[in-house]
Amino acid sequence: MDMEKAKFSLIRIRSIQQLLDRGLTIREILFWVAGLICLLPGMTAPLALVMGLLFANLLGTPYATARTKATDYLLQFAVVGLGFGIGAADALQAGKSGFAMTIIAICCTLALGLTLGKFLKIDRKTSLLVAVGTAICGGSAIAAVSPAIHARQHQISMALGAVFVLNSLALFLFPPIGKFLGLSAGEFGTWCAIAIHDTSSVVGAASQYGKEALHIATTVKLARALWIIPVTFVAAMTFGKGKGNIKIPYFIGFFILAVLANSYLPMANWMVTLIHQLSHTALCLSIFLIGCGLSKKLLLAGGLRVLGQASILWVIISGMTLLVIINF
Repeated sequence: MDMEKAKFSLIRIRSIQQLLDRGLTIREILFWVAGLICLLPGMTAPLALVMGLLFANLLGTPYATARTKATDYLLQFAVVGLGFGIGAADALQAGKSGFAMTIIAICCTLALGLTLGKFLKIDRKTSLLVAVGTAICGGSAIAAVSPAIHARQHQISMALGAVFVLNSLALFLFPPIGKFLGLSAGEFGTWCAIAIHDTSSVVGAASQYGKEALHIATTVKLARALWIIPVTFVAAMTFGKGKGNIKIPYFIGFFILAVLANSYLPMANWMVTLIHQLSHTALCLSIFLIGCGLSKKLLLAGGLRVLGQASILWVIISGMTLLVIINF
């Protein structure tokens, strides 16, 4: 046992020495500099995304595996941090007001997505992944459903590529459209939460419209994200011949705890302000890292038919949701 411990310690020391001896490449140095720029106070989500896209397609991005894990943790931290600025009563009201629309939107999106996929002659599993990603929460939903239906890597890549392209567009298109149509903060927040795929883009778009829109969008979006669980079970039974491996978004529970803590525990104003600032910084950095993963190869991986399915589905659902919000 002592020999094994000594051997393990020697291997660890050598690994540390190799890490210290290894020099950083120019690309890695530029990557760290860009990441530090995202920490500056004036950074916004769209600018962070543009920086990431440029970096990925002009220089190539290092640290692929570590970057993916860091993105997940940063985004989850950002979302949980936003919970400290939301009251429990407001969260319940926002969730209640968007509940019926969320259910209708999810059911319509899944049905329409599978129909479009069949019409465009896209295989059922890829079509389902695109529909689920559009209906619930983009890449997170695709990641949850994929193992449950035993999707292949190329099917996952095509669905992710199409959804990521549209997520990037939403971050830029939604705020100007909302302002042009004169949407209120509540209307815009609800629209973002239901019509945009990934939580990162929902939060990024809503943050440009003000604090109230951001709070409503985050609450309704996370209520929508809870549908990952039942939809994954149904998909596993229908497509995967069994329940498969189902990933549950545990950070939603921490968001709820943050809302409760903000509502019922005494917290100093400076502490809440600090958490908000850290959440905004984490959001910008996570969106930069997401942009770094959107290489030209991934963006084109979806192919025209899959991208067409995702685009048509997204435009229809976004338009229908917007009409309902404006008129009702």
